[in-house]
Amino acid sequence: MTKKKFQAAVLWLIVMILGYALINVLVYVGVIDVFIENMLVTIGINIILATGLNLIIGFSGQFSLGHAGFMAIGAYATGIILQTQSTVAGFVMSMVVGVIISAIVAVIIGVPTLRLKGDYLAIATMGAAEIIRVVINNMKITNGAAGLFNIPQFATWPVVYILVCVTTAIIVNFARSRAGRAIQAIRDDEIAAEAVGINPTKWKLAAFVLGASTAAIGGSLHASYIQTIAPSEFGIMNSIALLIIVVLGGVGSMSGTFIAAIVLGVLDTVLQSFGTLRMVIYAVALIAIMVFKPSGLLGRYEFSFLRVLNRHKKEDAA
Repeated sequence: MTKKKFQAAVLWLIVMILGYALINVLVYVGVIDVFIENMLVTIGINIILATGLNLIIGFSGQFSLGHAGFMAIGAYATGIILQTQSTVAGFVMSMVVGVIISAIVAVIIGVPTLRLKGDYLAIATMGAAEIIRVVINNMKITNGAAGLFNIPQFATWPVVYILVCVTTAIIVNFARSRAGRAIQAIRDDEIAAEAVGINPTKWKLAAFVLGASTAAIGGSLHASYIQTIAPSEFGIMNSIALLIIVVLGGVGSMSGTFIAAIVLGVLDTVLQSFGTLRMVIYAVALIAIMVFKPSGLLGRYEFSFLRVLNRHKKEDAA
């Protein structure tokens, strides 16, 4: 790691620590109440889910609509295990189990479907997610359509905040690594990438599995925080809601995903007082944003401390 990269990493760590401290202070003085805390947790979970989806769609160029299925696997793994192991260790174990199962299912789904492209891939992944939901809906261990209730709450805002930081760091480092450059090359021109020795199926599958694994983590946090889950929560509309966050922020921009998740989370909370009218206002706001900013809030722009440090270095040299 070069000196500039190390400095950039330290700056990001400082930002994470300051963000945690700021929220703690606001909670302590009463600025953040239970209502706002619920909003922050929801935003955090959506960030975890949407960054994983953005890796699949924005970086590897695979149009997936199956994210809700992997979220369901994580949620039910946590819900089932916490019924008998209601401890912090049980919660951690449930997340690990959810990630492992999601990764295995992602490989099973990904090997045949990732050979498809565009709309065909979207339909295939949507079908796979629906299969997962139907299987969950017809299993005794998942309590069928009734779902699971009274799941112990271990997913507090500090836990969600820490996992947002960890999962984002993993995804961003993957996207900037040799593997990340390979999947972006495949996205831009698969034939040219294959011609220089890049295996498209291998790297697209790697991105798909990592995105599915983070979806399982988001599902685990959702189950433990809400404390009640049902198969109906993990349908196609859930996948589309995550897709909206990715597209609104900018396909291929993790910074944009963060901003879009925050904007939509705050907008949804502010409009709660409007009752059923809020969905109309919410939809109009989304249409307006996409009309005036069709590439998303940030397009493919990515904020980088490394870029800022390099710019200052050039200015100092001048």
